[in-house]
Amino acid sequence: MIRLDDQEDIATKSLDDSKIVQEILEGKKDLYTVIIRRYNQRLFRIGLSIIDDESVIEEIMQIAYIKAYENLEKFRFEARFSTWLIRILVNESLMYLKRREQTYKRSKNHLETDVLQSSVEYNTPLKEMLNSELRTALESSIKALPEKYRTVFIVRVIENMSVAETMECLELTEASVKVRLNRAKIMLRNKLNSYVQNEEIMQFYKPRCDKMVDAVMKRVLQIDIT
Repeated sequence: MIRLDDQEDIATKSLDDSKIVQEILEGKKDLYTVIIRRYNQRLFRIGLSIIDDESVIEEIMQIAYIKAYENLEKFRFEARFSTWLIRILVNESLMYLKRREQTYKRSKNHLETDVLQSSVEYNTPLKEMLNSELRTALESSIKALPEKYRTVFIVRVIENMSVAETMECLELTEASVKVRLNRAKIMLRNKLNSYVQNEEIMQFYKPRCDKMVDAVMKRVLQIDIT
């Protein structure tokens, strides 16, 4: 199975995000494929920490990539592109949950309910892929965390982002990040803590990556930002 790390061309790995964005703004639209492949895995994991539905997350990822592309001229180069892109994804995910909650309440005569707990469980490719008993148990334990703790755990531990990056992406204080991460770790069963393997869970493998690149670039090539 080809891992996501193999999907970015060796020649482009040395290019930092700011350089790529600058060249895209100068007319090299095709370079946006580098951005998509570089961040597919990270957006997928963070998205799943908010919404446990892979098909929805893939749609939101496309929306986030398109919105980022349409607003590249507004990107402040002193900021990290990755945190800017993740913030777009998080906002879109939260907006989706809000719309879903409003729709549910209208259809149920405003019956109060927890939208996250009422989500339908699907037999997704992710669940089929994680056939290891250990990884399945780990994923289940992470998914069982309350959303505000789960998202911080995914960003800090699984994606290995810094406290500062997490603060910026999720718009949290440093204290909140540390408290939520600590509580997430406490909630996870101690016997699973030593088995957290960053590269083995919530993978976004090459066929899905290719599909995402094709879908986004089809739209990107129709947008004029220069």
